[in-house]
Amino acid sequence: MPATMAALSNIDTWIFDLDNTLYPAKAALFPQIDARMGQYIQRLLSVDPVEAHRIQKSLYHTHGMTLPGLMSLHGVDPHHFLTDVHDVDIDVIDPHPELGELIGRLPGRKFVFTNADAPYATRVLARLGLSEAFDALHDIHALGYVPKPQAPAYAHICATHDIDPITSLFVEDMARNLAPAKAIGMTTVWIDNGSEQGPVGGSSHIDYIIEDLAGFLAGVLTELERT
Repeated sequence: MPATMAALSNIDTWIFDLDNTLYPAKAALFPQIDARMGQYIQRLLSVDPVEAHRIQKSLYHTHGMTLPGLMSLHGVDPHHFLTDVHDVDIDVIDPHPELGELIGRLPGRKFVFTNADAPYATRVLARLGLSEAFDALHDIHALGYVPKPQAPAYAHICATHDIDPITSLFVEDMARNLAPAKAIGMTTVWIDNGSEQGPVGGSSHIDYIIEDLAGFLAGVLTELERT
């Protein structure tokens, strides 16, 4: 792990996951989505909740997320699926305009990189007060339904936005999603906020482990403004 924030002086691109990263996991928004996925599978396949849960988690582990598996095996329309499962109450998220101010002060470009879709992500960003904080949003439609942590997803965002991974930093709450980013040279930040128990197979792919994103960014800005 880099010794000081000074190691970030070369970063010119800041990439952020969305769910449980730009807002805390304790908001419990994703459990709403998870429940709606289960209900969708119950209706689609005429199965009970237990079997729907088993199918959902199996697809998640074999395809990186539930949607590509449903598309491949059952011909599910991605727009229909995502509209349905993202019909959730985002008022459980507290606005965080101070985070937007910190992100806005970071030097260079800023991106949201998410396995969700743009309509949902746009709603979440608006609720947080971050609608103007980012240069672009790279969602699952843009990725062609090849999600994180599959390596092509990282190559795709870099190619689409002309991002040099060597001068990029990626923030995620899912440690497994940081390994492919580290493999192509990105600086990686894992938010240890309770959404994941910890990195599997060691933490060599993680440069910084943090608990509070705003606090981390404030420290980064203090160091950058000092140099």
